[in-house]
Amino acid sequence: MLGRRQIREKVVESLYSYYQNPIKFDVIEKNMFSEINKIYHLYIYELNFLVGLKRLAEDQMEIGKNKYLKTKEDENPNQKFTRNQILLQIEDNEERRSFSEKHKELIWDPNDEILVKTFQRIKAGKRYQDYMQDEEISFEDDQKFIGKLFLRYIAENTDLHERFEEKEMSWADDFHIANSMIQKTIGFMKESEASHTLIKMLKDDEDEDFARKLLRSSLNNWEETEKKLESKLLNWDLDRISLIDRIILVAAITELDRFPLTASRIIINEYIDVSKVYGTEKSNIFINGILDKYTKDLDRA
Repeated sequence: MLGRRQIREKVVESLYSYYQNPIKFDVIEKNMFSEINKIYHLYIYELNFLVGLKRLAEDQMEIGKNKYLKTKEDENPNQKFTRNQILLQIEDNEERRSFSEKHKELIWDPNDEILVKTFQRIKAGKRYQDYMQDEEISFEDDQKFIGKLFLRYIAENTDLHERFEEKEMSWADDFHIANSMIQKTIGFMKESEASHTLIKMLKDDEDEDFARKLLRSSLNNWEETEKKLESKLLNWDLDRISLIDRIILVAAITELDRFPLTASRIIINEYIDVSKVYGTEKSNIFINGILDKYTKDLDRA
C-alpha cells in the first residue's frame, strides 16, 4: 500500500498539475485518486513480468523436449527456476490472475522482445547459474533469489522503464513506489502458505481522508501559506524559489498547520524525502532549513 510519504508525493504531484493548469478542485482530486489507482496497474504489470519470465522458461524447456536431436539438458531440463516457490505463489495468486483477466493489456506476450532479452541476460548471469547449480532447495533461498533478480533485472531495467512510460506516461514517477510494493510482496510471502491478497493502494478510509484533506487544504489556503513561506525567507524572493520546491513547501506548511497530531519532525523528514524525488540536488537542504525555522518560530512540537 502507499505509505503516508507516497501519499504526500501524490498530493505534491497534483498541486504541481493544478499550478500548471488550474481546474476545479473536485476534478483535480478525482485525477489524484485516478493516478493512485494507476500505480496498482503498474504493480500488477511488474508481477506479471515475473510470471512471464517463468512461463518463457517453461516454453523453452518444452521446445527442447520436442527437438529431433536432443541433448541431455533438453531431455532432463533443470526445473529449479520454474519451480521457484515465490514465482509459483505469484503465478497462483487469485487477485493477480483476476485483475489480469480484466486488464489483459497487463499480461506479457511470451515473445515480447524485452521479456526475451531480459531472460537471456538473467540466464547469462552468475547469480542465476549459481542458483541453478545449487541442488539444495529452500523457500528462503528461492525468496532471496527472486528478490535480488527483481532488483537487478526489473527495478533497474531501463528498457523496461521505457516500455512502462510508453504504456502510461505517469508511471515514470511511480517506478519507485511499485518497486517497493513488489519487494514487500516478495518479502511477505511465507512457505506453505498461499498468497491470497496483494498490497492495496490505500490502507483504509483514514489514508484516503488524509490525501483528500491535505490536497484541499493546500489549495484552499495557497495564498495564505505562500505569505507564511515568504516571511521565512531571508534575503530571498519567493519568485526565486523553483516551482517544485515552492509546492513542496506549501504542502508541508499546510500539513504543519492543519494536522496538529503529527509530530513536526516526522512531517519535515517526509517532505525532505519528497524533495529528493522531485526537487533539485540541494532542494532537501533548503526545504529542511525553511521548515525547521518555521516550526521553531511556531514553537510546534
